[in-house]
Amino acid sequence: MFKKILIANRGEIACRVIKTASRLGIATVAVYSDADRDALHVKMADEAVHIGPAPSSQSYIVIDRIIDAIRQTGADAVHPGYGFLSENAKFAEALEKEGVAFIGPPVGAIEAMGDKITSKKLAAEARVNTVPGHMGLIADADEAVKISSSIGYPVMIKASAGGGGKGMRIAWNDAEAREGFQSSKNEAKSSFGDDRIFIEKFVTQPRHIEIQVLGDKHGNTIYLGERECSIQRRNQKVVEEAPSPFLDEATRKAMGEQAVALSKAVGYHSAGTVEFIVDGERNFYFLEMNTRLQVEHPVTELITGIDLVEEMIRVAAGEKLKIAQDDVTLDGWAIESRLYAEDPYRNFLPSIGRLTRYRPPEEGTQDNGTVIRNDTGVFEGGEISMYYDPMIAKLCAWGQTREDAVRAMSGALDDFEVEGIGHNLPFLSAVMEHPRFKAGRLTTAFIAEEWPEGFAGVTPDDGEARTLAAVAAFVNLRTQKRNVLISGTLANHPRHVGRDWVVKLNGSGEFAVNVRDEGGKTQVAFVDDDSSLAVASDWLPGRSHAHFTVGGRRIGVKVQPANSGWRLRWRGIDVKVHVRSPRIAELSRLMPEKLPPDTSKMLLCPMPGVVTAIAVAAGDEVQEGQALATVEAMKMENVLRAERRGVVKSVAVEPGSSLAVDELIMEFE
Repeated sequence: MFKKILIANRGEIACRVIKTASRLGIATVAVYSDADRDALHVKMADEAVHIGPAPSSQSYIVIDRIIDAIRQTGADAVHPGYGFLSENAKFAEALEKEGVAFIGPPVGAIEAMGDKITSKKLAAEARVNTVPGHMGLIADADEAVKISSSIGYPVMIKASAGGGGKGMRIAWNDAEAREGFQSSKNEAKSSFGDDRIFIEKFVTQPRHIEIQVLGDKHGNTIYLGERECSIQRRNQKVVEEAPSPFLDEATRKAMGEQAVALSKAVGYHSAGTVEFIVDGERNFYFLEMNTRLQVEHPVTELITGIDLVEEMIRVAAGEKLKIAQDDVTLDGWAIESRLYAEDPYRNFLPSIGRLTRYRPPEEGTQDNGTVIRNDTGVFEGGEISMYYDPMIAKLCAWGQTREDAVRAMSGALDDFEVEGIGHNLPFLSAVMEHPRFKAGRLTTAFIAEEWPEGFAGVTPDDGEARTLAAVAAFVNLRTQKRNVLISGTLANHPRHVGRDWVVKLNGSGEFAVNVRDEGGKTQVAFVDDDSSLAVASDWLPGRSHAHFTVGGRRIGVKVQPANSGWRLRWRGIDVKVHVRSPRIAELSRLMPEKLPPDTSKMLLCPMPGVVTAIAVAAGDEVQEGQALATVEAMKMENVLRAERRGVVKSVAVEPGSSLAVDELIMEFE
């Protein structure tokens, strides 16, 4: 077994590898850039080596810098994690020359499967079902349009060396094919240093289902079931689960056997993933093979009980697999939600900054038998950088059934506190509560179909509004009672807490309530229909999160003071609430509403980033949907388009400018 492993990565996956290596008694080495000097993976490792400036192109993907770190520390093996150098054959070759073990597949398999064009051809030769497409390299945008037309729209334009949703575009016509080709090339070059592009038919109503494979150096290869990864946005996975709610046992077996056949055809060992597109009739087509550990591997670990990182280490050390295919059993259901530093209310644009509060839910087995796991690489007070992937954490929930897992995930999301940056927690909660998701009726277009205009938050129904109104009434009562206890008040002027209040949920109605403590609970009676809800909680003023039992239902709610009221967040609902006396409520209805400033004639930067292109100039007439500027943030290109016809009055920035959120890019007449 190895004595010291260097992790050639950062963030949560570096922390994940360190945990298993430490459990096995293996020393660990972290590498870090200028931006990661105080990162969690650096603190967790036994040793740490600085490898360069913040951009990954000058640090994490520079092979010579990793080799230098190996020589400095005497590491005898390297785990590459995912991304960066994990599927770089030259890196694996460099380690072999150095006499250091690569905890991953052989160079030949990386070369064959890491290149999506070559992998398609090999898959076809191994009799694995493949999607129709053009597997040759494409020279320019004109050729891309010609090929797309011959295949038939819609088509998927993809980077040959791509992954993680980078360098991928769907084109429905010639114009989109031309624009998508150039954007894919740009993203591929900046993310992978390889701008080769290929095109294939885009399967409509598809599900993205992948098979986890595991092989050793002695010819043994098995599959560990499947993962459903259909909940995606811009081809980037958001929610994954295992097993799939769609597959039957026959399809699972067929997909697994094809995945194993492909692995054996390229002499694969270590952990790997064969990805398939599956249509509504359960016809499946090979998409690609990832010759590394997948981001979503925890859901497979939760239902199989197999530590994939440990298996990778043991295989790299020359050990045989301890289990055969017949030993693999799938127990229960697991779901993973990816927590991203992105603002769902701004079309999921990247968000950076300091985590002023970061409190994940409690991990481990819960009282109801479900399991919560959180893989992360950040900590409270840490900073989310613009240089790397925006993922903060991977929150996982396991239950005996899919319903149990979904319910556990919803509760865990409610209990996850993140402040200081924009994040997608409310959106993840909305997905968990969506009837279509609960029914398992998924496709890769789920998000686009269910939120076609973007995510604007969750509007509570009447029952949810009353639940939050009861919570607000409870919070108000506890606050008022504490205020009564403040010392230094005038003698003979005691303050009494009233029972009658008006609870207003901004945008969701108003409720007249009568509140009183009775039998160890707070009874909140609604005047309009004589209904009532009993509320109990250990919440105290100053706490930002607490569990409330409302009408017998236990829920986790985030509570924050906000403009003489409260901000309550629960199940994707984010609402400001005011609890007022009847007289004050009456007067407040007469107050004029302050309107936001008019920015309709301005193009503002929607996220912190760097301007890479300005497509228009002052005096130009623009049409609705026309590209105006391109901003790069967190390795993704974002094209900003005109919302309506107009004339450009002035352009305030130029390519290369670094902009903050809402900084002016251009103004219109």
